[in-house]
Amino acid sequence: MFKTVLMIEKALSDADVELVTTLHGDEKVSFVVLMQPRGRQDELLRALDDVALGHLDKAVHEHDDESVPTVAEESLEHSLRHLREAGAEATGRVVEQNPLDGLRSVVEEHGADEVLVLTSPHFVEEFFHRDWASRARHKVGVPVLKLFASDS
Repeated sequence: MFKTVLMIEKALSDADVELVTTLHGDEKVSFVVLMQPRGRQDELLRALDDVALGHLDKAVHEHDDESVPTVAEESLEHSLRHLREAGAEATGRVVEQNPLDGLRSVVEEHGADEVLVLTSPHFVEEFFHRDWASRARHKVGVPVLKLFASDS
Protein backbone atom coordinates (compact mmCIF):
# COMPACT_ATOMS: atom_id res chain seq x y z
CA MET A 1 0.00 0.00 0.00
CA PHE A 2 1.27 3.45 -0.94
CA LYS A 3 1.29 5.85 2.04
CA THR A 4 0.77 9.56 1.41
CA VAL A 5 0.70 12.61 3.65
CA LEU A 6 -1.77 14.99 2.01
CA MET A 7 -1.61 18.66 2.95
CA ILE A 8 -4.76 20.66 2.17
CA GLU A 9 -6.22 24.08 2.97
CA LYS A 10 -9.87 23.48 2.01
CA ALA A 11 -12.29 20.59 1.58
CA LEU A 12 -11.50 18.25 -1.29
CA SER A 13 -13.78 18.43 -4.32
CA ASP A 14 -14.72 15.34 -6.32
CA ALA A 15 -12.06 16.32 -8.90
CA ASP A 16 -9.43 16.63 -6.15
CA VAL A 17 -10.29 13.20 -4.76
CA GLU A 18 -10.08 11.65 -8.21
CA LEU A 19 -6.72 13.33 -8.82
CA VAL A 20 -5.03 12.19 -5.62
CA THR A 21 -6.51 8.68 -5.58
CA THR A 22 -5.52 7.87 -9.17
CA LEU A 23 -1.92 9.12 -9.12
CA HIS A 24 -0.59 5.61 -8.55
CA GLY A 25 -2.87 3.70 -10.87
CA ASP A 26 -4.56 0.71 -9.30
CA GLU A 27 -2.26 0.59 -6.27
CA LYS A 28 -4.07 0.99 -2.94
CA VAL A 29 -3.36 4.30 -1.20
CA SER A 30 -3.65 5.43 2.39
CA PHE A 31 -3.71 9.09 3.33
CA VAL A 32 -2.84 11.06 6.41
CA VAL A 33 -4.51 14.42 5.78
CA LEU A 34 -3.14 17.55 7.40
CA MET A 35 -5.56 20.41 6.98
CA GLN A 36 -4.71 23.98 7.80
CA PRO A 37 -7.20 26.45 6.44
CA ARG A 38 -5.57 29.64 5.26
CA GLY A 39 -6.45 32.16 7.90
CA ARG A 40 -5.61 35.69 8.91
CA GLN A 41 -1.85 35.03 9.18
CA ASP A 42 -1.44 35.24 5.40
CA GLU A 43 -4.25 37.63 4.49
CA LEU A 44 -1.92 40.03 2.65
CA LEU A 45 -0.39 37.23 0.55
CA ARG A 46 -3.84 35.96 -0.41
CA ALA A 47 -4.93 39.46 -1.39
CA LEU A 48 -1.84 39.80 -3.61
CA ASP A 49 -2.59 36.41 -5.19
CA ASP A 50 -6.14 37.56 -5.90
CA VAL A 51 -4.84 40.72 -7.59
CA ALA A 52 -2.35 38.67 -9.64
CA LEU A 53 -5.17 36.40 -10.80
CA GLY A 54 -7.41 39.37 -11.65
CA HIS A 55 -9.87 38.70 -8.82
CA LEU A 56 -10.00 42.27 -7.54
CA ASP A 57 -13.37 41.77 -5.85
CA LYS A 58 -11.90 38.93 -3.76
CA ALA A 59 -8.89 41.02 -2.78
CA VAL A 60 -11.11 43.83 -1.54
CA HIS A 61 -13.27 41.50 0.57
CA GLU A 62 -10.51 39.13 1.73
CA HIS A 63 -10.82 40.16 5.38
CA ASP A 64 -14.60 39.58 5.41
CA ASP A 65 -14.27 35.78 5.57
CA GLU A 66 -14.52 34.95 9.27
CA SER A 67 -15.90 31.43 8.73
CA VAL A 68 -12.61 29.68 7.89
CA PRO A 69 -11.73 28.36 11.37
CA THR A 70 -15.33 27.35 12.13
CA VAL A 71 -15.62 25.01 9.13
CA ALA A 72 -12.18 23.39 9.33
CA GLU A 73 -13.33 20.22 11.11
CA GLU A 74 -16.32 19.83 8.79
CA SER A 75 -14.10 20.31 5.74
CA LEU A 76 -11.65 17.71 7.02
CA GLU A 77 -14.42 15.19 7.73
CA HIS A 78 -15.89 15.82 4.28
CA SER A 79 -12.48 15.20 2.69
CA LEU A 80 -11.80 12.03 4.70
CA ARG A 81 -15.26 10.64 3.90
CA HIS A 82 -14.77 11.26 0.15
CA LEU A 83 -11.31 9.66 0.15
CA ARG A 84 -12.72 6.57 1.88
CA GLU A 85 -15.64 6.41 -0.57
CA ALA A 86 -13.03 6.37 -3.37
CA GLY A 87 -11.48 3.27 -1.81
CA ALA A 88 -8.56 4.83 0.07
CA GLU A 89 -7.75 4.58 3.74
CA ALA A 90 -7.77 8.04 5.30
CA THR A 91 -7.12 9.64 8.66
CA GLY A 92 -6.28 13.22 9.44
CA ARG A 93 -6.37 16.25 11.63
CA VAL A 94 -6.73 20.00 11.52
CA VAL A 95 -3.44 21.76 12.16
CA GLU A 96 -3.98 25.04 14.00
CA GLN A 97 -0.64 26.63 13.12
CA ASN A 98 2.00 25.88 10.49
CA PRO A 99 1.43 22.33 9.19
CA LEU A 100 5.11 22.04 8.25
CA ASP A 101 6.31 22.14 11.85
CA GLY A 102 5.53 18.48 12.53
CA LEU A 103 5.61 17.21 8.97
CA ARG A 104 8.82 15.21 9.28
CA SER A 105 7.53 13.38 12.36
CA VAL A 106 4.19 12.60 10.63
CA VAL A 107 6.07 11.22 7.60
CA GLU A 108 8.28 9.07 9.85
CA GLU A 109 5.47 7.96 12.17
CA HIS A 110 3.32 6.71 9.29
CA GLY A 111 6.16 5.50 7.06
CA ALA A 112 4.92 7.77 4.27
CA ASP A 113 6.21 7.28 0.75
CA GLU A 114 5.43 10.84 -0.37
CA VAL A 115 3.94 14.17 0.55
CA LEU A 116 1.26 15.71 -1.67
CA VAL A 117 0.56 19.41 -1.29
CA LEU A 118 -2.84 20.29 -2.75
CA THR A 119 -3.44 24.04 -2.73
CA SER A 120 -4.75 26.90 -4.78
CA PRO A 121 -2.09 28.89 -6.64
CA HIS A 122 -0.24 31.29 -4.34
CA PHE A 123 1.97 33.21 -6.74
CA VAL A 124 3.72 35.47 -4.24
CA GLU A 125 4.66 32.58 -1.94
CA GLU A 126 5.72 30.42 -4.88
CA PHE A 127 7.89 33.17 -6.36
CA PHE A 128 9.83 33.46 -3.10
CA HIS A 129 9.73 29.67 -2.49
CA ARG A 130 7.74 30.19 0.72
CA ASP A 131 4.87 27.91 -0.32
CA TRP A 132 4.24 24.64 1.52
CA ALA A 133 5.74 22.41 -1.17
CA SER A 134 8.99 24.37 -1.49
CA ARG A 135 9.49 24.44 2.27
CA ALA A 136 8.45 20.80 2.75
CA ARG A 137 11.14 19.61 0.34
CA HIS A 138 13.74 20.81 2.84
CA LYS A 139 12.11 19.03 5.80
CA VAL A 140 11.30 15.49 4.70
CA GLY A 141 13.23 12.67 3.12
CA VAL A 142 10.49 11.64 0.69
CA PRO A 143 9.31 13.12 -2.62
CA VAL A 144 7.05 16.17 -2.36
CA LEU A 145 4.56 16.77 -5.16
CA LYS A 146 2.65 20.01 -5.51
CA LEU A 147 -0.80 19.86 -7.12
CA PHE A 148 -3.35 22.60 -7.66
CA ALA A 149 -6.78 22.10 -6.14
CA SER A 150 -9.81 22.47 -8.37
CA ASP A 151 -11.85 25.66 -8.09
CA SER A 152 -15.13 23.77 -7.74
